[in-house]
Amino acid sequence: MIKVYNTLTGTKEEFVPREEGKVAIYVCGITPYDYAHIGNSRPAVFWDCVRRFLKFRGYRVTYIQNFTDVDDKIINRAKETGKDPLRLAEEYSRIYLEDLKRLRVLPADKYPKVSEHIPEIIEMIRALVEKGHAYVVNGDVYYEVAKFKDYGKLSGRNLEEMEAGARVEVNESKKDPMDFALWKAAKPGEIFWDSPWGPGRPGWHIECSAMSLKYLGANFDMHGGGEDLVFPHHENEIAQSEAYLGGGFARYWLHNAFVTVSGERMGKSVGNFSTIREVIDRFTAKVTRFWLIGTHYRNPISFGEAELTAAARGLERLENALFNWEYLLKAEPVSDDGVSLEPIQKIIVQAKEDFIAGMEDDFNTPQALAGLYDLVREINRWTQDK
Repeated sequence: MIKVYNTLTGTKEEFVPREEGKVAIYVCGITPYDYAHIGNSRPAVFWDCVRRFLKFRGYRVTYIQNFTDVDDKIINRAKETGKDPLRLAEEYSRIYLEDLKRLRVLPADKYPKVSEHIPEIIEMIRALVEKGHAYVVNGDVYYEVAKFKDYGKLSGRNLEEMEAGARVEVNESKKDPMDFALWKAAKPGEIFWDSPWGPGRPGWHIECSAMSLKYLGANFDMHGGGEDLVFPHHENEIAQSEAYLGGGFARYWLHNAFVTVSGERMGKSVGNFSTIREVIDRFTAKVTRFWLIGTHYRNPISFGEAELTAAARGLERLENALFNWEYLLKAEPVSDDGVSLEPIQKIIVQAKEDFIAGMEDDFNTPQALAGLYDLVREINRWTQDK
């Protein structure tokens, strides 16, 4: 039985898919305006482990990961470089996927982009306006948070407290500071699309709602992303999506913790980051991936020379044990009537069971790996005796 920690309920729950034998997953991807840093690879590698395990357990998995290719950061970088914003985003999206390929991350079933789903986004916004959950102000469209009584249920935040701490945006014509943009009126020199409210572009949150529903449908199984997305991004996704649907949006919400440097979150705004390809070139892709799965996804993972070196040693132990095991099989093959390696065979069975138990317990990769090291010790002992 697979159990997952659901951010929505704050508890570890038995995973029951929407449709028997199938799992539908949507994970928020990157905003491609520069080389992705190693922190951006953590959700990709984690969800790759999840997908592989679910497939191993017999599920048919549909996995969607978006690209936010329309965003202020992209627009600003395009102005700095003199490039077309969509071409800039396309270039860094390609580089990111090359990095993931080196990390042995399986391709998503679909990588939807905001720029390619404007009609779906506009239609969703139109419906929210018609339902009375959104309003138009001078070409902008805002979601009216007060109309959604369950706002805050994902993050556990109280609306009154959020309002007290909210900053009023430049556009003070909003009904409430907590209301968020679904559609932004075009500014001079910015990329835009025509809409019923005038030329403009989507707000950040609406994109994931529109694209996830297009490819996975209502009440899909798992929605993932970094813990920084719990609020406001995923909170706003729930509000607009459930108002649009009149019902459930996503059933299980899983959020990974940050990659940290000296206890501080890695980020481009802080300047303490290393790109994915820099880390791979320095420590190899295998070691980088092994380091990323060595910490439970809900715990922060520390990045540094010592941590990657330790991961390299741990991976080397596993690889050496595999080599020794293959040597033992050649030196002392298993026979029908007298299995000389029977004790190790039993430990192999136990290691597999422990690995599965770890992965079924909220995809606990370090717990799953711990069982393999028991097997490593036994293989090494037998090798030394031969």
